[in-house]
Amino acid sequence: MRPGLTPRQARRVRIVLSGTVMLGVAVALALRLGSTPSVLTVGFYGMALTLCGTAIELSRRGRTRVATAVLGVGFAVLLSGEWLLGFPGGGI
Repeated sequence: MRPGLTPRQARRVRIVLSGTVMLGVAVALALRLGSTPSVLTVGFYGMALTLCGTAIELSRRGRTRVATAVLGVGFAVLLSGEWLLGFPGGGI
């Protein structure tokens, strides 16, 4: 039987995952602003960056499952909101 991650390893994994997603969102925001600058673009991507930062802070404090839920549910809500508003080019 393979043992799971230690709490410290789980925190590091979630922090690295959240940081990687945050970097990807920042790059997508920069590319998106170059092609279609709008307040809606900044709003959606700003919320995504805030979710990533929240997940990083939750992970630092040992709330790794909550951090994963924030990232997953938050991005699902953002993507569905983007889809419902008919955001041009869609997809964070």
